[in-house]
Amino acid sequence: MSGQNTVVTGATGFGGAPAAHPGEVVRVSGVSRTFGRGEQAVHAVRDVSFTALRGELVAIRGRSGAGKTTLLNLIGGLDRPDSGQVVVAGHEVTSAGEAELLRLRRGTVGFVFQTFGLVPILSAAENVGVPLRLAQVPAAEREERVAVLLELVGLGGHAAQRPYELSGGQQQRVAVARALANEPDLLIADEPTGQLDSETGRSIMDLLRAVVHARGMTALVATHDPALIDLADRVLTLRDGRLVDG
Repeated sequence: MSGQNTVVTGATGFGGAPAAHPGEVVRVSGVSRTFGRGEQAVHAVRDVSFTALRGELVAIRGRSGAGKTTLLNLIGGLDRPDSGQVVVAGHEVTSAGEAELLRLRRGTVGFVFQTFGLVPILSAAENVGVPLRLAQVPAAEREERVAVLLELVGLGGHAAQRPYELSGGQQQRVAVARALANEPDLLIADEPTGQLDSETGRSIMDLLRAVVHARGMTALVATHDPALIDLADRVLTLRDGRLVDG
């Protein structure tokens, strides 16, 4: 799938941002983020620009410390850049207020983390339903959507089980289902296979790819596992905070 950085000029979108290519979900323009000052400064992300299109799974690879997590946090509105602009599904993230960012994280962007992040005392179904409760989705609709999502990730028969009763791969599948609950435009996955064995990790990546293509979403997946790179539609490589070729 093409990864061209196509921008329509002469028009504006949400928050005064230039209007995007019709299929564009993510646009990152000249984004930088530095932590600390002087000799102790860490330049985590340096002048990064790229776009991601609807229906595209983009892998972001690089060694530990390359800036992958920082970049994903900037795109998802969990952190703010020192310079540059991030637009997600027409929403200008970098200048958004806290209320706008909260709505973005609850509806437009779904997150999957390496550590699963499930609530231990809740069942699989209850964990998946948390975003829907926050969005005040009616109970009947919520239960129906949760059941569909658990079937989608292959856990229809595990709805009542709690995280400690599930394998690592099953817990990550619950986390994927939860991230999909509010039908986001963008799925951000930060090292989602980092705590899994290679076979289970590949099954999670297969799942993400299938969901992205079937639902026409966009996914940004940070990974340093070479075995998983070939499952992506496109690969971006970060080195010392910069995008590089190869």
